[in-house]
Amino acid sequence: MKKTNQIKNALILAAVSVILVGACKNEPATPGKTIEEIQTEGKISSIIRSPVSADGTVDTVNVAKMVFEQAIHDFGEVDEGAVVKHEFKFTNTGKVPLLIKNAHSTCGCTIPDWPKELIAPGQSGVIQVEFNTKGKLEFQEKPVIITANTYPSVTKVFLKGIVHKIG
Repeated sequence: MKKTNQIKNALILAAVSVILVGACKNEPATPGKTIEEIQTEGKISSIIRSPVSADGTVDTVNVAKMVFEQAIHDFGEVDEGAVVKHEFKFTNTGKVPLLIKNAHSTCGCTIPDWPKELIAPGQSGVIQVEFNTKGKLEFQEKPVIITANTYPSVTKVFLKGIVHKIG
């Protein structure tokens, strides 16, 4: 009798599991769409997932990953007032579409522009950065702080170089 109850309970548990899993729509996000389009479709959960489980283990396999061709760009020596421009090229080497939520620097002299659409696994993108050297002298190192659905969620790239005073 005890074995029959165990089998019965196992079958009930299996049936409930099938119902619960079937009720969850886990459709993958479509690469090339903007975050606004994804939010409208209600599929945002398919690209945002926490790689940290309840027991504290970290799964870094099933996340988006940004791999930059160059994480530090040395622009050399320029005269004050020059606007330094650089493209940081990257590839999503992860297993899910990459969504860059934000990119910023520590001051208004450094302005990044990043892709607003999803970047599929294996695809590449560019973060364009402009650094206005007006009022910035000597050695400069400006970070660009990128927030995305990666682990960790923040990645940094840097512009660095020397700015000379004119005259």
